[in-house]
Amino acid sequence: MGLAGFGVTARFALLAVVWGASFLFIKVGLGGLSPAQVALARVAFGALALGSVLAVRRRPLPRDPVLWSHLAVVSVLLCVVPFLLFSWAEQYISSGLASIFNATTPLITMLLAAAALPEERFTPPKVAGLLLGFLGVLTIVGVWHGVDVSHQLTAQLACLGATTCYGACFVYMRRFVSPRGTDPVVVAFGQTAAGTVILGLLAPVIATTPVHLDLAVVASMVALGVFGTGLAYVWNVRIIAAWGAANASAVTYLTPVFGVLLGVLVLGEPVSWNQPAGALLVVLGILAAHGRLKARRPAEPELVSR
Repeated sequence: MGLAGFGVTARFALLAVVWGASFLFIKVGLGGLSPAQVALARVAFGALALGSVLAVRRRPLPRDPVLWSHLAVVSVLLCVVPFLLFSWAEQYISSGLASIFNATTPLITMLLAAAALPEERFTPPKVAGLLLGFLGVLTIVGVWHGVDVSHQLTAQLACLGATTCYGACFVYMRRFVSPRGTDPVVVAFGQTAAGTVILGLLAPVIATTPVHLDLAVVASMVALGVFGTGLAYVWNVRIIAAWGAANASAVTYLTPVFGVLLGVLVLGEPVSWNQPAGALLVVLGILAAHGRLKARRPAEPELVSR
């Protein structure tokens, strides 16, 4: 492997760690901030990081008001609502469990894309993958314990609501934003900047609780915004350019692993057997939906003329 290949591999590993650690940073941030304050800090630091990247690269911002209106919708679906939901949910569930639910995003995206985009219609592998993934979600929730309407169940549903927003946003972006060919880093800055404005306007209503800052809270919010929400997007774009979207998407499988591991090691969070088991079913569902569980035929011996 050359230096360039090693650099991409290092970014891939770092991306998995940073996105897995994002749920840890949220949990630590909640020690001194409300869920809305965590979400606002996340998009604000993310916009600052991405804005700095654009300034260094001297990339101009788009002036098309229609594009900015689309980016506002993207911001609501990809930043504002899911960031609020994940932050609220982690008041009642572990950061590791939240990271596991985040892994359902590809399956929900596939479901919504099949419903909204004619070219993404259902196929037998997709149906099998969705059913397997749904079984994984039921395993994570632990439905055999019965339905107990509590904050913990509501928090898990909030996580699924967040990933549903992600799925809806990816479909929306594919239809209204991607065809415009805008620089992905510009799109990322636009959505985080719009999210900062939206949450900033809502702050006097939803972010009024007292703030208790210490080094851990501040460092977590900076790391969550600058790395988990800002620079990680730039790394992901470079990985996709080097490896292709299919290979780059494998980070989805590693994110919950690091999320659970960091929650256990740093916060001492407990893990029930059904959580990693359900996560495994979700990952298998994603692989099945993309046709990656098919058994490969053994290669036929080549005929060599001598």
